[in-house]
Amino acid sequence: MADHNSLIIVKLNEQDKCLDSLAVLLNDELTAIASRRGEGLKEITQQKMTFLTKLNSLDQELNKLLAKNDEQSEELPELIAQVRSKLEKCQKQNEVNAHAAHQAQLSVKQLKNILIGAPSSTTYNQSGGEVNTNGQLVRNLKA
Repeated sequence: MADHNSLIIVKLNEQDKCLDSLAVLLNDELTAIASRRGEGLKEITQQKMTFLTKLNSLDQELNKLLAKNDEQSEELPELIAQVRSKLEKCQKQNEVNAHAAHQAQLSVKQLKNILIGAPSSTTYNQSGGEVNTNGQLVRNLKA
């Protein structure tokens, strides 16, 4: 069973390293979203999918190995908890990134509506209150 435990530890360490790489990638993704650099997002998305596929594969292998494992080493519960903690952090970061991307998309849509003079463009006055311009902003623009 020592070989079985060592194989589980190897797989857990692979997951751990993969999650570390994914965490770095998620930070890069947030930076690209925040700086509105769309050109790097396609590559980041492809890399993210590669990591997620690898994590899923490792997880399936680990489930089979853990189901067959009769004797757990003392190291396993700690390593499993570490991997779960990193996974939760990556999931939270991914949610933050999705929210940031959604907000960026809304900002672009609002700007587009203002520039094309959409009938219900909303702008803001000096005190921060909303002002409905009814398309007057662009129609009266002499550029």
